[in-house]
Amino acid sequence: MGAGDQIATMNFSNYTYLLTAFAGFVLFQNPAKGQQMPQYSQYVFNALHINPAYAGYKVDPFVQATYRSQFMNFPGAPNTISISADMGNLEETMGYGLSIIADELGPYKTHSFLLTYAYKVRLTQDSFLGLGLSSGVSEHVLDAGKLQPDDPSDPGIPQGRLNAFTPNLNAGLFYHSPKFFSGLSAFNLLGQNSLKNSDLALATNNYHFYFQAGGLLPLSDGLAFKPSILIREDLKGPSSYDINTMFLLNEQFWLGAAYRSSLRKGNIDVGNLPSNRTALAILFDLFITDEVRFGYAYDFNLNSNNNYRNNSHEFSLGYYINNKWLKTPTQRAF
Repeated sequence: MGAGDQIATMNFSNYTYLLTAFAGFVLFQNPAKGQQMPQYSQYVFNALHINPAYAGYKVDPFVQATYRSQFMNFPGAPNTISISADMGNLEETMGYGLSIIADELGPYKTHSFLLTYAYKVRLTQDSFLGLGLSSGVSEHVLDAGKLQPDDPSDPGIPQGRLNAFTPNLNAGLFYHSPKFFSGLSAFNLLGQNSLKNSDLALATNNYHFYFQAGGLLPLSDGLAFKPSILIREDLKGPSSYDINTMFLLNEQFWLGAAYRSSLRKGNIDVGNLPSNRTALAILFDLFITDEVRFGYAYDFNLNSNNNYRNNSHEFSLGYYINNKWLKTPTQRAF
């Protein structure tokens, strides 16, 4: 590569930083009303749940199962089970992935199957910009028998079990270098119209947007610090954000915490609920072997109703499939 090409590549990289930062700033100034997507705390270890462009970042084929029980002991609390897998090619120009998700919230369930493809551009010797798409189908199920209405004879109340299948499309950008990453993604780009005129309209998934950024700062031999932030926006309810602080010990053990809160906007009436919902999550992730990693997150709700212990458990188990074409392990910091 000549000097002119190097300068052009560096300029393109700088423009990418500016574009991503500006898009994130503008996008998340809009008012919002509430999240309907499955929520995870361990996306800090596997961002495929929130950005399809992440597919193939680790290069090694990676499979992960995640289970989250949210707001324990609260009737109808969310439960999420997901299995995801992704891998990249040796040249780090493409990534492939799939996700299977089962999410339950009271009488409402969603089952999704998604295939993901990411195309990556090498900006410098060790930095990449990926564009990813995930597409598939979602089944929305409403078990009306669990609604327990005050007036069961009300003709406006759905009866029996209702379900509908909708297409799903998500898109994202993901930039990463050895010490910095940033991502911008949009979910639920298709499918809303399929539910608007049915009894499942109450469960219609809104557009969801995510902006993510963070870095890896070496502190000493065997110790590194990883700060990051995630902003969620669905244009219908309170915006929410996570501030994460993680420490990596001997490239084997992650330990840290995340602070989660929301910003109420406009004239949204939330009754007696707190205007800003806050939570603190304790996270750790351990490489049990070079191929197997285990993660756990425990969320404390800081302003929950005292009659309930509305905390959450999240477990994950991941496996790096041995890949004979890779001579050395790839960096797995993000």
